[in-house]
Amino acid sequence: MGRAKFTASSSKATAGQKLLFDQLQQIAQGLGETFAPFCEVVLHDLTDPKQAIVAIHNNLSGRKVGQGATELGLARIADPDYAQVISNYANSFADGRQAKSTSIGIKGADGSYVAALCLNVDLTLFQGLQSAIGQFVSVDANNSPREQLIPVGADAIRAHIDQFAARRATTPRALNTEDRRALLHELRDAGCMQVRRSSDIIAAHLGVSRATVYADAR
Repeated sequence: MGRAKFTASSSKATAGQKLLFDQLQQIAQGLGETFAPFCEVVLHDLTDPKQAIVAIHNNLSGRKVGQGATELGLARIADPDYAQVISNYANSFADGRQAKSTSIGIKGADGSYVAALCLNVDLTLFQGLQSAIGQFVSVDANNSPREQLIPVGADAIRAHIDQFAARRATTPRALNTEDRRALLHELRDAGCMQVRRSSDIIAAHLGVSRATVYADAR
């Protein structure tokens, strides 16, 4: 982290500008501490472009306090109508690491730019995490056995029956023999018939006898 007190071209600085930069210093420090160590926060004094960098927190770019303004800073100095906020634009550090940057221009009372607060996020770690997560969550759909990791119990059996009946626009107790047989096959394939007292649960929900359930399950 680099830091320097604001001089704003020494005698040319007004009390208001000094107060403004003091507050910007606090903001830059707070952002730097919050997003450490992934985000570099740089405060620029655009009233002194040759020594524009006032503070650097989480120095990822290798720059130093006292270095000159960037092209973006010079563009703001030349044009007060230049965009005040430019967010999430692609950038890169000197060693080639990819970065995502946001630059916020700060204007003085006369409408000209006096400062800029810039955030540069190192994307290297996040890109690595994205790749690792993508690999971790991938599944082989062509090599998957038929299995559900949902516990099967009485409530699950009743819910399965209700869903089956709803697909046929009817109620469980109104299912005909053919539909009941199809239902019992589904329940067996889903492992519901392995539940203790499953025949009693199914018979009660369908409003038939256990003997009917056994016959339809054949």
